[in-house]
Amino acid sequence: MPTLLMLFQLKPDQLEQVRRRIPEWTIVSARDSEITEEQYRDAEIVLGWDSAMTTSFDSAVNLKWVQTTSAGVDKLPLDRLRESGAALTSASGIHPISMTETLFAMLLAFSRNLHHAIRRQSDSEWRASERYSQLAGKTIGIVGVGAIGTEMARLAKAFGMTTLGVRKSARPVDVVDEMYGMDQLGDVLSRSDMVVNVLPYTEETHHIFNAEKFAAMKTDALFFNFGRGASVDTAALVAALEQGEIGGAGLDVFEEEPLPADHPLWPMDNVIITPHIGGWTDNYKALVTDIFLENLDAYLSTGQPTRNVVDLDRNY
Repeated sequence: MPTLLMLFQLKPDQLEQVRRRIPEWTIVSARDSEITEEQYRDAEIVLGWDSAMTTSFDSAVNLKWVQTTSAGVDKLPLDRLRESGAALTSASGIHPISMTETLFAMLLAFSRNLHHAIRRQSDSEWRASERYSQLAGKTIGIVGVGAIGTEMARLAKAFGMTTLGVRKSARPVDVVDEMYGMDQLGDVLSRSDMVVNVLPYTEETHHIFNAEKFAAMKTDALFFNFGRGASVDTAALVAALEQGEIGGAGLDVFEEEPLPADHPLWPMDNVIITPHIGGWTDNYKALVTDIFLENLDAYLSTGQPTRNVVDLDRNY
């Protein structure tokens, strides 16, 4: 009897939708500590991922398909997945709205100095900031224009901003005023008042935002990272902020997570930090369920999932 291992906990009604599709399967849905090594080893389909699955992977001889619950897949053993022949699908497509709203929460906080006001409120201090700005008329550079970057550009246009985009293919997008290839990243950085990173993590994007890239930006530009932590050289970012090479940063992802309590980014008053929650939303499980059920239907019909299939030669 085939086994579905659910490392991501669905709500009862969502789990029932899964059961109706595979009534003859064994469905293992429990807390990680309750899942046995044998159940990890016997899984044909895995929803989610954890460290125990990584440990058991080499003995998981029945594994045919892994559905992740995140858009990024760089924390999985991709080389071993490629060698095994198992399919890998991501949850790409469920994050655009929540991540865009998180970005604009940060953008508006910076433009109206809300991050300073909140800190002063905690001290009962009535004091205005020296400078306030507005988003209208500013230029935003979005690096990695996929589904998330497109939604960010759409909302930026609604705020009256000029949108510049960078993507590997340089293929145009309606809501992006000017689209460029990766070889023109430096030009986009030099023109942008705000730079947003939403690149996936690959060998090519490792530390792509380094000292040279920060030096190319305007001295009052804001940098936002909603891509992957390792695409930014954190030491170079800290130096750029400390030396005034850029104006500030809004960061949701980091090279090291959790960010250490003694990290120099924490006390900076021109930095807004969120703990990798940019994609979270109260209907996250429902969105994951929709993707998983669509892929499960395809898998049962053809033996292969079809939505958000990861190219294991490109790692995204």
